Amino acid sequence: MEKLSVELLRKTAGAHLGLEPGTLTLRRCSTGKFNTTYFIEGAPGPSVLRVAPPDEPGDNLFYEYRMMRQEPGVHAVLRERTDAPVPEIMAYDFSHQRVPRDYLLMERMPGVPLSQHSGLGARDFNETLFAVGQALKASHAIHNERYGYVGEHRPMEPQADWTGAFVIMWNKLLDDIERAGGYHKSEADSMRRLLDRHLAVFNRSEPASLLHMDVWAQNILADNRSRLTGLIDWDRACWGDPEIEFAVLDYCGISEPAFWEGYGTRRETDAEAETRRIFYLLYELQKYIFIRRVRGKNPALADQYRRQSLELASAL
Repeated sequence: MEKLSVELLRKTAGAHLGLEPGTLTLRRCSTGKFNTTYFIEGAPGPSVLRVAPPDEPGDNLFYEYRMMRQEPGVHAVLRERTDAPVPEIMAYDFSHQRVPRDYLLMERMPGVPLSQHSGLGARDFNETLFAVGQALKASHAIHNERYGYVGEHRPMEPQADWTGAFVIMWNKLLDDIERAGGYHKSEADSMRRLLDRHLAVFNRSEPASLLHMDVWAQNILADNRSRLTGLIDWDRACWGDPEIEFAVLDYCGISEPAFWEGYGTRRETDAEAETRRIFYLLYELQKYIFIRRVRGKNPALADQYRRQSLELASAL
């Protein structure tokens, strides 16, 4: 991966902030699996420079390529229409004229990620999850006329219904996994037929809700009084059925009772909902076949995810 000089990044941040680069210090953030994040010190207010990986389509899942480009719009609508603690994006540049990568300059939210929060007890943790439930409920109340990944990165053609969108998303994900050698062709084809057989359970009239799709301990910030201070990293956002968000929350250990108390609405639990849940969980799980094989260079671990996915699919 091409490395960027800290001096170039300091000059870039300084240009946006109206400051001399020498007055700024950039400190690498230890969290984050996809983008590279730097805390900027020496600016008038706490800020962050977030830099996308190199523009290499082959290293990314279909919806990851240039996905940072949808964040300014997503953040703007969330800040306008909800009280969710989402950072202000102060500047961005996707032209690659200053830096040969996409980047954002944004407000740094207070608090630390739950993954690093050793001071929260069970009661405090539950209070934070309650607030996450409230924030996602507000996000899910924002609707779009089209379904799928509809942002400026344009990884797919937006659809008029969720069924059509999910079919495209499912098959594009399988294309990526098969291309990376994560599935044999027969396995990928079997997964495609599996969705075809169960399409009827997706035919519902749910509006296209704004979904975060990456809520886990690193993207939830809290202070030492368990207050939710940031819900960050909206670059994987899509518009669709909130049930797919719930499956990600299940996978990441967030959908605890306290979360549902904050969310304020019970999830469906009938047989059709359970079928959808398994497909949505598979959508989350299968991506790691590609990620571990392509970016992690760990085919053995990728194969573990492959086996888990095939076993989960057998329940259908």
